[in-house]
Amino acid sequence: MIKIYNIAICDDEEIFVQTLKETLEQYATKHGMDFRYFIFHDGSELLDGYRPDLDLIFMDIKMKSMNGLETAEEIRKIDSTVGLIFLTSLPQYVWKGYEYGAVNYLLKPLKYGRLKMELDRFFSRYKGKEEAFFSFFNDKGKYRVLYKNICYMETYKRNVMLHFDGQEQVVYKSMKEITPLFESRPDFARCHGSYIVNLFHIKGVENLEAILTTQERIPISQPKRKEFMMKMANFWGDML
Repeated sequence: MIKIYNIAICDDEEIFVQTLKETLEQYATKHGMDFRYFIFHDGSELLDGYRPDLDLIFMDIKMKSMNGLETAEEIRKIDSTVGLIFLTSLPQYVWKGYEYGAVNYLLKPLKYGRLKMELDRFFSRYKGKEEAFFSFFNDKGKYRVLYKNICYMETYKRNVMLHFDGQEQVVYKSMKEITPLFESRPDFARCHGSYIVNLFHIKGVENLEAILTTQERIPISQPKRKEFMMKMANFWGDML
């Protein structure tokens, strides 16, 4: 049975919307997938007609009434799981988009090779709305966080500080206790005695630092470097 994915396109350029749909259909045909489209021409229109069953949103950053960044901020208040890919001809706005959990961005004019790469990355880890999550509680409340949204974790006093969705929350477990749970997953790796990082959120590696999509830099210890780099290579190899 072919899985149907609900995809929203929010862009005020009608010609571009049609081009994107045609390019998405090319990808769907080649990969045996079925995409159902929902078209919006403004952020406020998307929010008014928002569907909780959306799997992925392509959204222009620069729109006349309500721009993509403002719209993404509101979307994340009601849906933390939907995929979000920004569309822009202005790359200087891209990094701001990561604050709202963007998967990535596509530069206009659209190129199939770039779209394919981003969709491959997205679908390699997206299993639908019912995705694996990590739950915990602390003095502030109870949390249910998708593994894909966890950026990294670090030792914090005798506990662990979890970084996800622009938040920092303490988990009342030691790094030793939490490590087996995350290291058993292909998308997480221990890069340092005090850090575990989500490999999907790594943009690059420089010397003994992992550079994240949030622009943060996470240390890589020399004893962990070889094993970490091998796991990262395997992870990215599986996604290509």
